[in-house]
Amino acid sequence: MTRVLIVEDEAAIRSLVRMTLADTGFELTEAVDAASGWEAALQTQPEIILLDIMMPGGMDGLQLCQRLKADARTQSAKVVLVTARGHRNDIGIGREAGADEYLLKPFSPQRLVELVQILANE
Repeated sequence: MTRVLIVEDEAAIRSLVRMTLADTGFELTEAVDAASGWEAALQTQPEIILLDIMMPGGMDGLQLCQRLKADARTQSAKVVLVTARGHRNDIGIGREAGADEYLLKPFSPQRLVELVQILANE
């Protein structure tokens, strides 16, 4: 079973992602900020991480993405930045941080499921 970690500070968006992926057979874990996302990634070893960029606390999603990709324990996870930041420059910065995919908010639930399924089968 593919493990998916959702790192999102907004409860409504976390809930939407969880409900969207609930019937897909993925094992879901959630974290409310980058620091707890890091801990959850170490504990659950997810294959896919859905990661918001703009989060409160000392570490944002880009910094967490860099950390995940730099650490041998988590670098194989596919990271999808899920964000409202959609300018070409933002996407480039996300790719430089190590993101595998970029999903813009608001997103189609169907697109989210398709993307996660594609990544799970890579």
